[in-house]
Amino acid sequence: MRLLFLFCLFHAVHAVKIPFEVHTVSSFSGLTSSSTSSSYLERRDPVAIKNVANSIYVSDITLGGRTIPVMLDTGSSDLWVTGQVSNSQDSGKSVTLEYAVGEAAGDILYANLTFGNHSVSNQAFLLVTNTSSFSTNITSQGYSGLIGLGPNSGSSIRNKLNSDDTNRDAVLDRIFQQNQTSRNYITFMLGRANDPGSTVTGQLTISETVPGYENITNQPKLDVVTVPGLTDRDQHWQMYTDVDGIIGPDGQPIVYESIVPKAPKGQLVAIIDSGFTLPQVPRSVSDAIYGRVQGAQWNTDNELWTIPCGQMLNISVKFGGINFPVHPLDTSSSDFGLRDSSGNPICVGTFQPITSAFSLLGEYDLILGMAFLRNIYTLIDLGKFVDGSANDNGDAFIQLLSMTNTAAAHADFVNVRLGGVDTAGQSQYYLLPASEGQSSPESAKEKKQHLEEKVLSRWPYIFLGSFVLFCGIVGLIVWRCCCRRRCAERKKAKALAKKRRMNGLQMNPLKGGDAYYQLDEPTSSIHSLPYSEGHPPSYHSGYRV
Repeated sequence: MRLLFLFCLFHAVHAVKIPFEVHTVSSFSGLTSSSTSSSYLERRDPVAIKNVANSIYVSDITLGGRTIPVMLDTGSSDLWVTGQVSNSQDSGKSVTLEYAVGEAAGDILYANLTFGNHSVSNQAFLLVTNTSSFSTNITSQGYSGLIGLGPNSGSSIRNKLNSDDTNRDAVLDRIFQQNQTSRNYITFMLGRANDPGSTVTGQLTISETVPGYENITNQPKLDVVTVPGLTDRDQHWQMYTDVDGIIGPDGQPIVYESIVPKAPKGQLVAIIDSGFTLPQVPRSVSDAIYGRVQGAQWNTDNELWTIPCGQMLNISVKFGGINFPVHPLDTSSSDFGLRDSSGNPICVGTFQPITSAFSLLGEYDLILGMAFLRNIYTLIDLGKFVDGSANDNGDAFIQLLSMTNTAAAHADFVNVRLGGVDTAGQSQYYLLPASEGQSSPESAKEKKQHLEEKVLSRWPYIFLGSFVLFCGIVGLIVWRCCCRRRCAERKKAKALAKKRRMNGLQMNPLKGGDAYYQLDEPTSSIHSLPYSEGHPPSYHSGYRV
């Protein structure tokens, strides 16, 4: 059985976060409940979200009077839907939106939009008539489009429309542009299915926090990383991990050097992307998490690790000096019904090697998808990324609040995967020594990608080195030509001088007698030897006339 559903989702889906219905969880550590925020005169209700098998998060929007379920994606920036949209106007332009796997193409239209409690008139969107080239069968998955909540600069629709079109911006920017009294931020949390210990069903808010979780505004502000040398269209909601920021199942940091140019030593660039089902990490990181598990196998067809479902793996990621643990139910997934050759259930390792989403231009190292995001409450402040913002002109930043209590997560895993009996410490679940760990094979296509990445990421240095080498070669050629020319001139001068010495003697009468001198010598070197009549003169030069 091929995991096409999973495989396609974690490569091509970029989900947007829309408000979900939330229940306050008092058992979570590190959370501070406070009274209603005094920053807002009116608190808006969150928008309910549907969790589809921990693989897609869907919420409703209203477009042109029609209610449409759309997938939520912080990793892209455009809105597209299928079907008919009444009361819409055609822009006369079309565009193709490309994802890590698949694409969505269609005509750009305008219609009035309602997103949660926010309304926008004449919102630009893409009407897609054929979704066969998209990564999944959206009809069977229960949604009819996708809404992107990424940076406005990455919007293909915006870049296709004329620069004087005031309706061309992405949904979030349109909302913030018409509300100049609040800060430009969103917050969201994602629910976890099949976890009896969790009561969070997920939620997104705009310019306010979820009641009971106001403490997120006191968390470290993580700068949104802009990658040197790339265009604005390559921008994502991305941030640096701490040094040694990924802690493996053995409690030790997983060492990996960033492929992002000028990234601080020991730190990695991580994207917050609700559209990826499975987080994407470098292959060596994925191998360090799953390669030492007894019974782990690499699934070549789907390019992912499978492990025994009873294997509890505790990993974490560090940001801003804070350790964010990942729930063991999110480190591996039992949602896909796989079994080994003996009929025993096996689980999919969720932190998988980057393949189709590999960053050829060195934009990022990690894509923290849904399996990670379920463990944190996230705030993204767009700041001056919003065009025309008058109130919030600061730098964009991200704040994270842990939602996973390790003791409670351990109990959840025992109840769900181990039938209520804690056997996680038995010898069959011991990690193998590092020297015995497995490594997943790198395909020929992936090797080519890594080679291209190295070339592309180093092209400025390659260009500079090539230019210096070129200048050196040209300089050497010019120098050799000059040397040859000077040498030829010297040889010519010597030959001419010799010729003159051989053929240039002639008589010159002087007062008091006759004398001979060479015409090429100065007069001060004339040799005069008087002679008497009948005695021919003799010359020191040895020549006779």
